[in-house]
Amino acid sequence: MPVCLRGVSVVLLPGTGSDDDYVYRAFSRALHAVGAVVVTPAPEPTRLVEGYLHALDDAARYAPIALGGISIGAAVATSWALANPTRAVAVLAGLPAWTGSPENAAAALTARYSASVLRRDGLASAIGQMQDSSPPWLSAELTRSWVSQWPGLPDAMETAAAYVAPTGRELERLTVPLGIAAATDDPIHPLEVAVEWAAAAPVAALRTFTLDELGDDPGVLGAACVTALSEL
Repeated sequence: MPVCLRGVSVVLLPGTGSDDDYVYRAFSRALHAVGAVVVTPAPEPTRLVEGYLHALDDAARYAPIALGGISIGAAVATSWALANPTRAVAVLAGLPAWTGSPENAAAALTARYSASVLRRDGLASAIGQMQDSSPPWLSAELTRSWVSQWPGLPDAMETAAAYVAPTGRELERLTVPLGIAAATDDPIHPLEVAVEWAAAAPVAALRTFTLDELGDDPGVLGAACVTALSEL
């Protein structure tokens, strides 16, 4: 039976270095179209994961919620759903970055490197280096969010890079539907990770897009997650 999100609060957590503005634009159009209530807590850089967990607990105080996010946000949301199965309706996982340990994951390595550059060279220099190596749409998004999260941003990046995501064995115990969205050409959030999540979770579906499509319209990510849920 398809997941019904009408009237359900959907709490969405940003990716590392990103913010609530971006995750809202990524998910809101698709979720509003199915009648959901979109909730996008702002990241707290000096207590990133703790802040995310507090936001989820608070939102689920009176009624079950759907939840999800992008990259580290998707991992934290999925872990929360595993720990709170009766309080979760569904999970929308955008660009999952790794399964289990982050040790050798590209996204974790990138976050650790960015944190070190920020600490060593400062915000302005780090932004300049990021802009030189990123597509224009991504550098514009990160410039805005990095500035807003300074000076706690390196702490957030290091916290995210150390986060242990759900393992395959844990995903096998997920009792709520899981809608996954991934890019086919993203080296930082490999498609293989999304495929692994979809294969492990008992009730899951995966939809994909390209980075060019995401750059043109962040809403393709949320649409992919919602479409994936509709196929279950």
